[in-house]
Amino acid sequence: MIPYIIKAGLILAGCLAFYKILLRRETFYRINRHVLIVCLLISFSLPLLQVPQQWSLRKKQNTTIISPSADGGKEQQSAIDNPSTSAGTKQSTTGSQPPTANPSTSSGQSSQQSTTKDPQSSIISHPSSFSFNNVMKWIIWLYWFGVIVFGINFLFQVVVLLFKAYRNPVILDGKYRIVEVSGDKAPCSFGNNIFINPEKYEWETYNQIIQHEKVHIRERHSIDIIFSELVLIFQWFNPFAWIYRREIENNLEFLTDDQLMREKVEKTSYQLSLLKVSAPHFPLSLTTNYNQSILKKRIAMMNTKKSNLHTTWKYFFLLPVLALFASLLNEPVAKAGSNQNVKKEIKSPGFGTEGYWFAIIKDDKVNIRFSEDDDIPKDMDLHSGHSFSATTFKLSELSNIPKGTAGTFTITREAGKMEMKGKFEDNTGMGTYKFVADKAFMDYVKGEVKGSLDEDDEAAFFFIDVKKSYVQMLKATGFNNLSKDDLVAMAALKVDAAFIQSIRNSGFKDVSGENLVTLKALGIDEGYIKEIKSTGYKNLNLDKLISFKAQGIDKDYINKIKSTRGKDSKDLDDDDDDYITTFKALDITDEFANSFKTVGFTDLSNENLVTFKSLGITPDFIKSFQSAGFKDLSVEDITSLKAMGIAPDFAKQFEPFGIKNLEIENLTSLKAMNVTPEFIKSFEAIGYKNLDVEELTSLKALSITPEYIKGFEAIGYKNIPIEDLTGLKATNVTPAFITDMKAKGFNYTKLQKYITLKTMED
Repeated sequence: MIPYIIKAGLILAGCLAFYKILLRRETFYRINRHVLIVCLLISFSLPLLQVPQQWSLRKKQNTTIISPSADGGKEQQSAIDNPSTSAGTKQSTTGSQPPTANPSTSSGQSSQQSTTKDPQSSIISHPSSFSFNNVMKWIIWLYWFGVIVFGINFLFQVVVLLFKAYRNPVILDGKYRIVEVSGDKAPCSFGNNIFINPEKYEWETYNQIIQHEKVHIRERHSIDIIFSELVLIFQWFNPFAWIYRREIENNLEFLTDDQLMREKVEKTSYQLSLLKVSAPHFPLSLTTNYNQSILKKRIAMMNTKKSNLHTTWKYFFLLPVLALFASLLNEPVAKAGSNQNVKKEIKSPGFGTEGYWFAIIKDDKVNIRFSEDDDIPKDMDLHSGHSFSATTFKLSELSNIPKGTAGTFTITREAGKMEMKGKFEDNTGMGTYKFVADKAFMDYVKGEVKGSLDEDDEAAFFFIDVKKSYVQMLKATGFNNLSKDDLVAMAALKVDAAFIQSIRNSGFKDVSGENLVTLKALGIDEGYIKEIKSTGYKNLNLDKLISFKAQGIDKDYINKIKSTRGKDSKDLDDDDDDYITTFKALDITDEFANSFKTVGFTDLSNENLVTFKSLGITPDFIKSFQSAGFKDLSVEDITSLKAMGIAPDFAKQFEPFGIKNLEIENLTSLKAMNVTPEFIKSFEAIGYKNLDVEELTSLKALSITPEYIKGFEAIGYKNIPIEDLTGLKATNVTPAFITDMKAKGFNYTKLQKYITLKTMED
């Protein structure tokens, strides 16, 4: 649960950064509203999804420990797949099988090292009582305590608002309930209730307040506020969630102010009303209210020039941002939960405590496969004696091998004894087995690890050849409370005292057992850590190390990136590793960066290169627009064109309508609003010729159609200016509304009068 909440918080923080950098200053408030809410939903749903393996940046160097060697340990089978950010994933592949040392030997050596009289060893042999797991338990309890507290606070606010709404005097105004309150609280609304003290304001200010709050209610802004409050219950610890909630509220106020301005409310008068109304006594956070802290921003946004439609390309970048988060945080489909698969593979031999065995003797080793059925393995060649996938033992470990005639023999280890019956013919043999765990050993292990042991655990200790001395070594080096799975994984990967100390000497004092398994499986050692540190990293952490190693990033690659991307400083910034891993994942090379010099882009930033690579922008793409007459293209122009799928010949289709010499912003506006030649022809057919780009995009944005215009022509309004059409559509004035008003005596020749009437009615 906690990792999921953290991932959701990280995605929420990323969405907040995206909004504040690209969208916050845009005046597309309605679109921003939808983006903010959708991002909240995505933040909590995206971590639940799995991504295709080829898209994930978490591909692991997968180590499948099929069966550890029992011969003194020179052969531990492992399959190396694609690199990844964590280790120990089971992957059924045929990969290279590097030799590794025997866990039992390592544990014996480690135990011996732990008993030396060296002062450093004395320190190690007296580990602190500090327990990371206990700290995690407290953190989990603290998190849920916070959830409960904020949940109660949410319910308390709802109860208080409902109490006020139905205990105070109310004026019913259609679907709106104007609740009269007392005191020096700023007006606010919740649901269909407007809370206001009418005695505080003169009539004009009071009327504007009511209009403002009616917009909040009509647009159902309370839903946004409630949703953001629910998110805060589960993200109360996340400062970005609090900022995000504030941005939602701010945007709703900007949207409401903009709506009132569109309804022809006098701007100066309205802004003066804001100054009069805004009060330092804030209402409950569940309400939409006149918050004094954003008053300056609201007035500034009301006076801001409206955003041009060509800037809508920014919204398209939300998709690659979310895709990047999914690639970084989510598990690959084929490897979900893979960090446990190594432990699971080791833990579960795949057979019971009794069954059948098949063996091949090769030199001084015996490969034995254990199975619950008596079918001879298909990959076992009884005639040639070829080896097959099995557990390898030393020949000396098998006592009294029966050759030619049936008999019994045993394989004994500290964890238990394998009692075997059968016989060998030449170098192959088969028979039955029974595994008997050593009770004294298992009782000892139960007292040293977390969790109860089952038959699979006992068998795993036998096959990995876990020794008491190995457990004692881990205790001596500070691992007092390991899980049984961590113990098996560490033993299988021969994590010994020397390796543990080398990692700690490299600056990672609080490394966990799971971290050590990951580091060992990926081949991250003291030498690799020194190599990466030598490139200038000051704050190197395990996540960076794992990410670098998983993607094959070494000292040479980092230095190459530093030199080619103009790094003047010896020390790398905290964010530089993001570019290094991204460059590696996207395969951004010097050749790729230099290729854009041929089309005039000689100084592309890291961010530009990542954007170009992600969108598939090539020099040929840029050259195609330059050849079409678009010379001084900027990076922003190019990304807009590519993100929106605009081709160089896109502009030619508008030339028959007199629309020529289009700028890039015109192209993006037309494409974003899906303005087509057919759309233009439909307006020409009813007399609207020579429309410019701004008029066309306005008509399309408001979904104004020729049929809509014909409705007004039918009741006597001809040749309606585009400006009036947009006003009619924005305020939802229809021919039916005008006909109804005329029946009531409101017979105007100017359509603007009906726009005013509609605004007053709402």
